[in-house]
Amino acid sequence: MADEPREFDIIVYGATGYTGRLVAEYLSNHYGDRADGPKWAMAGRSLDKLESVRDEIGAPASTPLVVADADDPASLEAMCRRTKVVLTTVGPYQLYGDALVEACVKTGTDYADLCGEPAWMREQIDKHEDAAKESGARICFSSGFDSIPFDLGVLMTQKEARKRTGKPSPRIRGRVRAMKGTFSGGTAASLTATMKAAATNPRIIKILRSSFGLTPGFNGPDQPSGMIPTYEKDLGKWAAPFVMAPINTKNVHRTNFLLGHPYGDDFVYDEMMLTSPGDAGKAAANAVAEMMKNPFGAKPPKPGEGPTKEQRENGYYDVLFVADLPDGETLHYSVKGKYDPGYGSTSRMLAETGIALLSCDKPGGIGTPGSFLGEALVDRLQEHAELTFTAEN
Repeated sequence: MADEPREFDIIVYGATGYTGRLVAEYLSNHYGDRADGPKWAMAGRSLDKLESVRDEIGAPASTPLVVADADDPASLEAMCRRTKVVLTTVGPYQLYGDALVEACVKTGTDYADLCGEPAWMREQIDKHEDAAKESGARICFSSGFDSIPFDLGVLMTQKEARKRTGKPSPRIRGRVRAMKGTFSGGTAASLTATMKAAATNPRIIKILRSSFGLTPGFNGPDQPSGMIPTYEKDLGKWAAPFVMAPINTKNVHRTNFLLGHPYGDDFVYDEMMLTSPGDAGKAAANAVAEMMKNPFGAKPPKPGEGPTKEQRENGYYDVLFVADLPDGETLHYSVKGKYDPGYGSTSRMLAETGIALLSCDKPGGIGTPGSFLGEALVDRLQEHAELTFTAEN
């Protein structure tokens, strides 16, 4: 981070959008009246809309508002020079994110987003990694449900494995045991944009297919595809493809790569979601596999749409990590969260990532929540965002 003083600790860019509004509301409700809370501001294209959202979420009238536009790089650079951290919810990032990453790298400003677009992330790594290291900017992708519970879940599972055996687990399975949540238009738009880009660029397809698409210069062992329904005898349930596995697995391997392979350079990891035992579970797993061909249905939600407040508050998730230990035993570790995973919980995770970055002492670069923040973020999420990280056996 640049040495010069900054006016703000955090700016929420995209605060008038669906998810950005939730991030701003969380910061206002949880830190607005705390003396030790971050000094934060809301940013977006329209001052009128910013004023309206500020009033709708109940933020103080004194909450600073910053006008900045993805189509105006100068406005983005000016915004970045005013703050230590930018939290951005303006996606799809492959359409609207280039100029902001460049501005943060140039100004030495820390950055976190909700990106689940691996081809764009790899493009930014190739383009800006060296410059970010030089300026001190920490560019932290995927700081929401994709991929914090999985990235940090594996990190903490490996910590427990080393505690018990002195060595990391060579093989971990991430299994979503339960999840209640909905997709928003932003998620649908990001996947649509990725598929359109892949149709015209073979390099993108290669990155999307590889579990090591975000580890330039390193290719580990073959990884399970996670796309074929499988009966997991030790868990007594069928496992089906999980729609977020393609981005989460890449981030888990990038964290391992950036930390110097503490999980081993032969680490194997995959993700699936558990259904029921027996024929009913098999049928459900096959149905999910078929649904993966078009996860949003015939009419995907439009950008700006998302779950209602009641839906967000009634959502939850429960992820199990099954680790094979070097001594032949098996470790079960879980990450659980309250609220709709993609929005109610994601908004909290992004905000807490921003706050954790304020006290991060890692050098600049393009990383992950696990590589930059690790256990410090785990502690924040357990204390403030209602996530739990637990060894179960």
